[in-house]
Amino acid sequence: MQVVITGGCGFIGKKLAVKLLEKGSLTDSSGVSRPIDKLIVHDIIQPEPALPGDSRLEVRVGDFTDPKELDAILGADTGVVFHLAAVVSGGAEADFDLGMRVNLTGSEQLLARLRELGTVPKLVFASSVAVYGGEMPGVIQDDTHLTPQTSYGSQKAATELLVNDYSRKGFIDGRSLRLPTIVIRPGKPNKAASSFASSILREPLQGSPYVCPVKPDTGVWVLSPRRVVEAFIHAAELSADAWGMHRAVALPGITVSVQDMVDALGTVTGSAVVERIRFEPDPAIEKIVYGWATRFNPERGRRLGFQADNDMGEIIRAFIDDELGGDYAR
Repeated sequence: MQVVITGGCGFIGKKLAVKLLEKGSLTDSSGVSRPIDKLIVHDIIQPEPALPGDSRLEVRVGDFTDPKELDAILGADTGVVFHLAAVVSGGAEADFDLGMRVNLTGSEQLLARLRELGTVPKLVFASSVAVYGGEMPGVIQDDTHLTPQTSYGSQKAATELLVNDYSRKGFIDGRSLRLPTIVIRPGKPNKAASSFASSILREPLQGSPYVCPVKPDTGVWVLSPRRVVEAFIHAAELSADAWGMHRAVALPGITVSVQDMVDALGTVTGSAVVERIRFEPDPAIEKIVYGWATRFNPERGRRLGFQADNDMGEIIRAFIDDELGGDYAR
């Protein structure tokens, strides 16, 4: 069976690719566990650093919104697609046309091509809790209406509806995961409005000062890279019957304030690392971030077997182990 990851050279995509190669098999839409004979990691950039060598792995660089690229990465033996490719929140807000072309039109083209295969492949779509917004209840429930207040959130919500309808029609076997803010992301800050949630921990751990653009009492709903990779694979393995008619789910996470994150950093590392942080609120970032939901009751996600992290300390220690070789800048 062939497996495809769009946006696969981002840090989540790379981690997912490694785990899939280790796992070696996935369950197809007919319920049969099949070996992964080929894993195509597709992105507009090369993975940096490179993915480990494996005869089953093919890295392809190109724009997935180009129909020729879709023809190149999708075929009769494509059993599972993990759709991670996207213009991130801040980028989609700053460039409406780019966000629409990639996040919505590109996703629609992908769905149409999967339909043409005629094999009902599985699709796991990386949605976002940015689908919520506006006048929200204090705690988001599974039946809370989608009222996104950003272009990015609107594009994700629209794609969720398409995934649901394509699944209802029997064209694909889709499932959409509403991802919390993923922390701690390795590498450099990106254009995501949520970038601060990783940078405020990552930069001090690596010895650099960091200026946080939001206030300490800002709340965030978070999940670690370890847990989100587990969630993608778990979502792919679940049967269509387990999902039922509604193919989207909010993943379990934990609610923390920025101050909670700083406090946990101090508990794990000591005060010297925390002293590298200062606050200078940026109204443009705050306008986006303060429209996000921060408290959830994802009962359905828990029933389906998705898991959250235990606390921020666990997330920080995992980053130190996974990305910093077990140590940090003192």
